[in-house]
Amino acid sequence: MVLDVLSGRNPLYHVEHFLAQQDIQLLLGEAVDAHAFNDTNLARSLDAMFECGTSKIVTELGLRAAATFQLDLGNASYDTTSTSVWGEYRRWEHEEQPEGPIIAHGYSKDHQPQLKQFMTELLCVDRGVPIFGRTLDGNSSDKDSNRAMLTRISSIMARHGLGPGAFVYVADSAMVTGPNLKALGSNSFISRLPGTYAACKNAMAEAVDARNWVTIGSLTVHPAVKSRPVAEYTVYETTVVLYGIPYRAVVVHSSSHDKRRQKKLEKRIACSADAIAKTLKHVQKLYFCEADARKASSQAEKLSDSLHRVSVTIEPVEVRQRGRPSKNNPAMDTCYQLSWQLIEETEWIQRERDLAGCFVMITNVPAAGEVSLDSAWVLRTYKGQYSIESDFAFLKDPVVVNDLFLKTPSRIDALGMILIIALMVWRIIERSMRLYLEQTQTTVPGWDNKPTSKPTSYMLTKVFFGIQVMLFKDQRFFVKEPIDRQSAFLSALGLDSQVFRDPRCQCKPIIPKNIGTKG
Repeated sequence: MVLDVLSGRNPLYHVEHFLAQQDIQLLLGEAVDAHAFNDTNLARSLDAMFECGTSKIVTELGLRAAATFQLDLGNASYDTTSTSVWGEYRRWEHEEQPEGPIIAHGYSKDHQPQLKQFMTELLCVDRGVPIFGRTLDGNSSDKDSNRAMLTRISSIMARHGLGPGAFVYVADSAMVTGPNLKALGSNSFISRLPGTYAACKNAMAEAVDARNWVTIGSLTVHPAVKSRPVAEYTVYETTVVLYGIPYRAVVVHSSSHDKRRQKKLEKRIACSADAIAKTLKHVQKLYFCEADARKASSQAEKLSDSLHRVSVTIEPVEVRQRGRPSKNNPAMDTCYQLSWQLIEETEWIQRERDLAGCFVMITNVPAAGEVSLDSAWVLRTYKGQYSIESDFAFLKDPVVVNDLFLKTPSRIDALGMILIIALMVWRIIERSMRLYLEQTQTTVPGWDNKPTSKPTSYMLTKVFFGIQVMLFKDQRFFVKEPIDRQSAFLSALGLDSQVFRDPRCQCKPIIPKNIGTKG
């Protein structure tokens, strides 16, 4: 099933047909009839995996992967995602709920609130390699899921030989609650402070007003393109107090402002100007008494707000009196006319724009000492969590998830485990290639044969597509020898062409030369 996910992502009831076209002995190391992989047997296998304990299996495989490939466990990133599914899925209100995740309506991260869903949680290290994962109820709360993970992360990392302070738990803003911070114990963490906290707004205001930013620059190694400029970062460090405990707060300003917040600010500015202009339309402009004009002017200026100032001027004007003028009377009176101008409070608006480009990182990692991280590394560590987001895209392929006959929670839980194991292999493949190229200072031919030091696993599958091997009297022969591009990718994996002909062939793990928290 893992091979199927990695090779083509067929629905489970097509796995038998998929393997009928494969060299099963080469793939599995022993000859097995493809009919053995029919959907009935696969379903029984899913039941057996669930009985064994899916999270236990993933944990054990994570331990082996970390030891074999010497994964960097210094930063452990945690996140959850929802996967929407089609179908009614029974509600077990009047009978015992079967074991496994509950398929239910919940907060949809897929923006499909009309569909039921299940949740998936991942704990990833070193370029997005999962070392732990589970399938959760569809109505699970991220805050509760974080708390459950925090109660067990110490035991998970202890099995990898790491105690409190030896790793940093990285999670999104859902982690920052009173119970979750308490559940952390002595573990180190980095998260994003939610904007709902007054401490977040105060920290950003302090940073913007102080104007004492430290420039970090860009965090990406890719060059900027016109359609997608690279963000430049500056930081300001302060302290916030949550639930009576002080934490380091790193206020980050990005040159690529938060588009949603910027759009909201522009809307506020336009609405402010609109509202003031509409009110001014009802203000009388001409007065016969100067005192009345000054009073009206004062009232008009009070319509100013933080975004716009109403500037009023009073000008005396000569107005002809009513009736027929006499010879000795010019028939003119002096009146007082108001005129106004709406002026943007540019300094305040710029301050609001600066605030809109800020977010706040919160951590208990010290700024000095043996296990310290400076502000730049706090940001880099949190930004490294993007890899877990790309992991979720791998897990949520609709062909695998929706075109299923699986209707029991236990089998969906087991299938979720299969997907996590496949993701683990996928990420280790990518990590191994990039590590090899980094250590040998070489490249491989990427898309359009352009040299790249950042090949992806998907790129690899396309490179190897079309390799054909002929089996004759238990001997395998290439129909056509691998080309240089294919050989380059094999070398990056610690393999050679023998892997296509010898079922006993295994890769040589690419071991990093230096492992550390900041690596």
